[in-house]
Amino acid sequence: MTPISAEAVPRIAPKARLAWDEARGRHVLLYPEGLVALNATGVEILKLCDGTQAFTGIVATLRQRHDAAGIDRDVAAFLDGLAAKGLVIWGT
Repeated sequence: MTPISAEAVPRIAPKARLAWDEARGRHVLLYPEGLVALNATGVEILKLCDGTQAFTGIVATLRQRHDAAGIDRDVAAFLDGLAAKGLVIWGT
C-alpha cells in the first residue's frame, strides 16, 4: 500500500460514479469496465470523497460518526485499492 499524505484529497474518478443498483439492492461504484459492489462503510467513505476534504478530514468525520479509533489504515487501504484500479484519484 502506498503511504497516503494526510493532506491528500481523494475524489471519485471522472470515469466512475456511485449509484444504487436496484437489481442487487445495494450501492455500487460503476465504471466503463464493470462495477464494484459496496457495503455501507464503503458507500459512506466514498460519499465523503467529494474532492473538498483531505484524507485526515474524512477519517475524522468517520471517527466522530462511529466513535471509532484506529480506522486510518482501513480507510487508506480501501481508498488505495480503488486508486490502484483508477476509480479514486488523489489531489492536494
